[in-house]
Amino acid sequence: MRCVGGPGVFRGFTPAETTALALSRDAVTPPDLCEAFSINRFDDPEVALQSGLREGREAFFAPNIWPQRPEGFKHAFEIYYSVMEDLANRLMRLMALALGLDEHWFDDKIRDHITNLTVNYYSELEQPAARSQLRRGEHTDWGSLSILYHDGEPGLQIKSPDGGWEDVPIVADAFVINLGDLMAFWTNDRWKSTYHRVVVPEDHSANRLSIVFFHQPAYDTLIECIPTCTSPDDPPRYAPTTSGEWILSMLEKTTY
Repeated sequence: MRCVGGPGVFRGFTPAETTALALSRDAVTPPDLCEAFSINRFDDPEVALQSGLREGREAFFAPNIWPQRPEGFKHAFEIYYSVMEDLANRLMRLMALALGLDEHWFDDKIRDHITNLTVNYYSELEQPAARSQLRRGEHTDWGSLSILYHDGEPGLQIKSPDGGWEDVPIVADAFVINLGDLMAFWTNDRWKSTYHRVVVPEDHSANRLSIVFFHQPAYDTLIECIPTCTSPDDPPRYAPTTSGEWILSMLEKTTY
């Protein structure tokens, strides 16, 4: 609890039942049965300045909140963050090619990214969840893409085109890649953001741990329809926004 961030500091420890991700989709549910720990890149003041720190944004670009123990905790997070950063860059370049763009089209838009790395912990329940209460309510991720690794426990589901919920297959030593809202905005829904949730096991008998790299373009990156994703018959469906404006609106909407 010493690592809980103050107002506007969306890093450090987030206790269970203090967020409800379904609110991002205007679905009212009980708070999520998930606690989390998040970091970003802003321990270095120069990195924070390059990434969009301005007057009035001090809380968003505040340094990380590190616990004193266990030993090696900070180092493990920083190494994992660095490796995921490299993987995200590679994925974004592949996506540019798939969209008929130059391989490096996204480079300047994500160079000073504001990505959070978050570990989600879903503890075994001592009593049944409240009605409509989930480990993570139905939602889409908000950035460009998310790289998720989990411990193999079931619970992650995606919404199929027909509106039903399907279990995400558990594949050993693999990542789950979710597309986020900003990629949907960029591509005019050619690539839609992944609608998903995390349900409570029927027997409430297992803890679950997942690690997610929520890749988010630079704070001031303008997100508007990519030229190759629109035509006279398919005009842009979303008003332009910025990466920071969008993520802040979602964080504020889903936090109690």
